[in-house]
Amino acid sequence: MTKPTGREVFFDKDDLIVSKTNLKGHITYANKTFLEIADYTEAEVIGQPHNLIRHPDMPRCVFKLLWDTVQAGTEIFAYVVNMTKHGDHYWVLAHVTPSYDPKGGIVGYHSTRRVPNPRTIQDIIVPLYRDLVQIEEGHTNRKDGMDASYRRLVEILAERNVPYDEFVADLAKAA
Repeated sequence: MTKPTGREVFFDKDDLIVSKTNLKGHITYANKTFLEIADYTEAEVIGQPHNLIRHPDMPRCVFKLLWDTVQAGTEIFAYVVNMTKHGDHYWVLAHVTPSYDPKGGIVGYHSTRRVPNPRTIQDIIVPLYRDLVQIEEGHTNRKDGMDASYRRLVEILAERNVPYDEFVADLAKAA
């Protein structure tokens, strides 16, 4: 397992990272920007679980929210920290949508990621995610930890009186 280096890498603000997965989250497509920033070859990622690039500082409860949302047929925007093959990290503002067959059934998922505002990441997202990960790690049972951090995320949204998608949209607009 690759360990985080603590070194952040960046991609151009005009570039988009694009990937597609099947229903189980295995990568079926990755564009050139994805491969370059994550430092993988196409052969290394196709067929692999998308969590291949999961950074340990990323709260699992956010992924729970993301998967619950897209599996229900709704798009979602989320801030995500990913990890390269060699342990460097990069932040994205991800837009994840279900992909449909001609009969309207979900056949996979499509994600387009862009460069997020660095101040939003440092001032809001990093402290929030640090707290959520700390809650997750404070439980010996991984599921209990994720459930506890998910409840905390829901509480934060309730305190702000906004659903998650509005929370992210407001942060993106403020940037």
